[in-house]
Amino acid sequence: MANGTTKKKGSSAVKAAKNRSVVAGKRTPWGTIIGVVVVVALLAGVVTYYLVKSAPKRDQASRDEAAAAFAPTASNPDPSKKIPGIVIKQYTGQLHILPTERVAYDQSPPFGGPHDQSWATCTGVVYPEAVRNENMVHSLEHGTVWIAYNPDQVKDDQVALLEARVKGKPFTMMSPYPGLDKPISLQSWGHQLKLDSADDPRIDQFIAALRSNPNGVYPEIGASCDALGKGLFDPANPPKFDPSKPGKDAKPMDYKGSPGAQGEQGGMPGTPPAGQ
Repeated sequence: MANGTTKKKGSSAVKAAKNRSVVAGKRTPWGTIIGVVVVVALLAGVVTYYLVKSAPKRDQASRDEAAAAFAPTASNPDPSKKIPGIVIKQYTGQLHILPTERVAYDQSPPFGGPHDQSWATCTGVVYPEAVRNENMVHSLEHGTVWIAYNPDQVKDDQVALLEARVKGKPFTMMSPYPGLDKPISLQSWGHQLKLDSADDPRIDQFIAALRSNPNGVYPEIGASCDALGKGLFDPANPPKFDPSKPGKDAKPMDYKGSPGAQGEQGGMPGTPPAGQ
């Protein structure tokens, strides 16, 4: 009996040891699980961040498609005339002033009239600070659309929606405009549209109708938007916007150009751009 009892006890002990070994081998790998959870959470965060940040750019394709009906044609050279709220004026082009001079513009922001001899770079540039009016107006003369916004009224997501229309787009530029009487103002040569929201589809209609419009709605078809460089216009350090009222020495809207001011492409005043 003793041997039998001993064998049973020994067998039980072996089984218990095996069971403990199996249980130990099946313990939950919490370290691995936590690591996987952290990685998944990080990936989810990255994906969410990308989706949120890229949404304006991805949605822009739909906005462009919706505005395609406003593209100019030979039979409809200026479709912007059908955009509610647009203001259209006639201005004479190729009237240049010196970098030290100002123009007493008749509109704010201005969208035509005498302007600096150097244009602002307009190759899809989003300027973080307000830029001198006289340089920006010159870019309009080349077929550019300028989106200006009141930095006190347009913030964050609304700024991102505007940037999606501009970044990397030829003949387009954007800048804050302190003191603007509306949240947003769109300018092309002789055309202006003021709006309350970056969601407004008229922004895309304006751009579709007027950016690089080849039908004579701006004076200098074929002119460049490229950076001129230091000493002329440096997009990395552009001339600053002057919010003060122009003085008595400011040039009037009917000014015929300053002696010594260069014409297009460095020529004499009134010289048309190359290719014209």
